[in-house]
Amino acid sequence: MTTQNQNETKPEETTAEAPATCCGAQEPAGGCACGEGACGECDKGEETPEATVENLQTALKLAEAKVIEHYDLYVRAMAELENTRRRASEEVQKAHKFGIEKFAENLLPVVDSLEKALELTKADGENPMREGMLATYRQLVHALDISGMKPIDPKGEKFDPHHHQAIAMVPAPEGVEPGVVVEVFQRGWTIADRVLRPAMVSVAQG
Repeated sequence: MTTQNQNETKPEETTAEAPATCCGAQEPAGGCACGEGACGECDKGEETPEATVENLQTALKLAEAKVIEHYDLYVRAMAELENTRRRASEEVQKAHKFGIEKFAENLLPVVDSLEKALELTKADGENPMREGMLATYRQLVHALDISGMKPIDPKGEKFDPHHHQAIAMVPAPEGVEPGVVVEVFQRGWTIADRVLRPAMVSVAQG
């Protein structure tokens, strides 16, 4: 059995390096002591007060621009809403005024027929048929009147192309100025100041 060597190798001495500092603390071997590993922020200097004020002023200007933009959009939206409300109100008013326009227009031939029949029947003496037609005519005209319809009977008035339709030009009778309606062949009608049918007339010429 051999004798064990009593001389053992002396271990090498190692010099421990001082840990790096980070964020005011010692940086461990695994990374930055702030917990972010090699964050890279620890080497940066703190922001100066001048830079902070400049950043705040820039942010304030951006916020003010946004406020102006949003206020402008708000004003436009409110204006559009008001216009929509006004248009809707006008449409409702028109519907109330002219809702019976088509129905009333279809009734006008009935009125014309009754007027023509009353002209052709004799008014003297008792005539039950004429009296019945006259009563019907009065009721019909009253119904049209309370519905906003008015007759256009312009005999002796100045010709108005917006309310009258000239179907003949005749020599001006004595005492009648040119451009005056001489005869009405068919009465016109309006509904809520809107011409439903112009009056058919003859006009005096000079």
